Amino acid sequence: MKNVRQGKIHYLQPDWAESGVMAGFTTRNGGTSRAPFNSLNLGFHTGDQQAAVEANRAAVARAFDLPPHLLLTVQQVHGSEILVIDQPNPDLSHFQRVECDAVITNQPGMMIGILVADCYPVLLYDADGGVAAVVHLGWRGAAAGLLGRTVKAMSELFGSHPERLSAAIGPGIGGHGYEVDRPVREAFRAGAGGWEQIARETRLGYWLLDLRRSCEVQLLAAGVQAQKIDAVQECTCCHRETFYSYRRDQGRTGRQMGFMLLPKGKR
Repeated sequence: MKNVRQGKIHYLQPDWAESGVMAGFTTRNGGTSRAPFNSLNLGFHTGDQQAAVEANRAAVARAFDLPPHLLLTVQQVHGSEILVIDQPNPDLSHFQRVECDAVITNQPGMMIGILVADCYPVLLYDADGGVAAVVHLGWRGAAAGLLGRTVKAMSELFGSHPERLSAAIGPGIGGHGYEVDRPVREAFRAGAGGWEQIARETRLGYWLLDLRRSCEVQLLAAGVQAQKIDAVQECTCCHRETFYSYRRDQGRTGRQMGFMLLPKGKR
């Protein structure tokens, strides 16, 4: 993972994102929002001023030579629905209201993004097929197997074989500081499984959950090769100067973004 500066925007770039795609994870730095949202808050509905968020999103778009309306995010609901954009010139007016937690596209010239502040953003890229996906993983999405569902959708809809996918796991809350209770354990056991590989009991009825490890386990189970998975190791909760954290800041915080952009002429 590399630290990259694009205009005023600082982001972390996966090692595989050298050509054919622009991909990465923004930090909280380089924007206009005031405390406690300082400074590059990209999330609406956080309590920040809308004008500041719009300016921040426009700054990200400009850094990649895009008009702001082509930076596309959705209404994330901690579910398992996937939005597929497979037609040119889609209607962009309703994207902010679409409820889903993963987006797949084969269309160049638009930036698809997932907003997070402790949950994990995951990027998937099929270089041969020119297909990109962004996935929002909190514990509910992880327990529901959303990563595996997204890999399967890429394969079925676009012929993106799992073994040729590149993946990147963005910054999220570390397993050392994310304590969960029995309902979370039962959700994993009834869904994606792998609980014994990703959790450690700390006291009766409570476990430390390693969501980053869960992402890795699910990608491997879906057929993605280990050497093609890049990951940010820093914990959002521990690095106040770099990342927003919902748990650390007790809900009053901004959102960073995992993003992908298929440039025109690179499909």
